[in-house]
Amino acid sequence: MTDRRAERALGQNVRELASLYREHGAALLTYLRRSFGRVEPAEDLLQETLLQAARRPERVAEAVSPRAWLFAVARRVGTTALRRRRIVAELPADLAAAEPGEDPRLERVRQAIARLAPALRETLELRLRHELSYEEIATALGIPVGTVRSRLHHAVRRLRNAVTIEDAESA
Repeated sequence: MTDRRAERALGQNVRELASLYREHGAALLTYLRRSFGRVEPAEDLLQETLLQAARRPERVAEAVSPRAWLFAVARRVGTTALRRRRIVAELPADLAAAEPGEDPRLERVRQAIARLAPALRETLELRLRHELSYEEIATALGIPVGTVRSRLHHAVRRLRNAVTIEDAESA
């Protein structure tokens, strides 16, 4: 390959990477902060995620959903950081800080979410906070779509039961 061709290819890769960052960087950073921020700075994890995307531009191009593929890479990067540090960290219990004047039932829902099993909580967070489709969640977590449906069903059922029980106890 000539130098000029190599420069053009490199320029194209940089533009594609910049585009991925503009489109998905904020959502990935939020996910990494909430999921792995106690292990390593989320910005470093995001940089590693994008570096892996830059190393495999053909994988991004072949992906049915580049967004889901990036979330899967981000999850692997974060999990690797956990293993390196030999720290077992769960997803944060608080999915959002309470605001003044907020409905008190929301705090009960947050507490119920914190008590969910990590797999259910992670699946629920990817669906609600990051608005990934079932197919994108399946890709990001490396599980079948049916498992995503099952996890979301169980998470919602457990949340509904927890809030109903708390409502009955407070009455």
